[in-house]
Amino acid sequence: MTPPDASHRGGRRPVGHAPASRLSELRGPHGLSVLPSVAPLPPPGADEITVASYNVHKCVGTDRRFDPGRIAQVIAEIQPDILAVQEADRRFGRRTGLLDTDALQQGGLSLVPVSRLPDGHGWHGNALLVRRGTPLEVQRLALPGAEPRGAVLAELELPAGKLRIVAAHFGLLRRCRLRQAATILEAVARGASMPTLMLGDLNEWRPGPRSSLRPLESLFGSVAFGPASFPSRMPVFALDRIFGWPRGVVRDVQAHNTPLARVASDHLPLKARLSLAAAQAAAPGDVAAAA
Repeated sequence: MTPPDASHRGGRRPVGHAPASRLSELRGPHGLSVLPSVAPLPPPGADEITVASYNVHKCVGTDRRFDPGRIAQVIAEIQPDILAVQEADRRFGRRTGLLDTDALQQGGLSLVPVSRLPDGHGWHGNALLVRRGTPLEVQRLALPGAEPRGAVLAELELPAGKLRIVAAHFGLLRRCRLRQAATILEAVARGASMPTLMLGDLNEWRPGPRSSLRPLESLFGSVAFGPASFPSRMPVFALDRIFGWPRGVVRDVQAHNTPLARVASDHLPLKARLSLAAAQAAAPGDVAAAA
């Protein structure tokens, strides 16, 4: 979603990377440094999987075209093993799903059953797709705030072991995001101790003490900064995030910045590597204590 001080929808901008001077001009007033360009993800290790988060903007691109097939193509570029999608359903009326599930299934991804509707894809727009894995438990969380928001907590049995996934889309108001972060931590603490991955559009663009994500540091470590993912044509704000617990199990977090991704949605997807073997080796203690 749009941060209140980032107007980007009015005019058309050329597709492509913005020059460093332009990024500096945009990021400077918000206390954000210019992010360096990043190389493609290195080849995965034997024990690693690719995870991703993508706000698909209801499958409407920056050219204002509704095109679920184009979103599926961007996802195919990433080849994720686990994918959290935000704005996967219609926002008003009957919350029917908007994703091209046939194309995604051809790419090896299956929806985790989250929606209460037979033709829905997510919970408050949050959908979860996996390549290989068996859902053991799925929870739908209604997040507190001034607007309807939600999160999905899913425990999966993967070939490398158990994994808890938190897929969320936080609100636009800082006070609401603080309460939503606390709700997530409380829900995680009630569960069994297992490696935990959190993905989503958390709508926070400020680093430092004013960040509404600071409560999450008690579990996931530093949330000070992330790759810029919004707006997709000229990424300036780090609204999308990927965190992992135990700390250090998530690496190489970066925005998926391709010509197709820059037009398919107003957000770029975020992707990273996750090592469940490293998580098991860390032998984490009680997750409630960490939270």
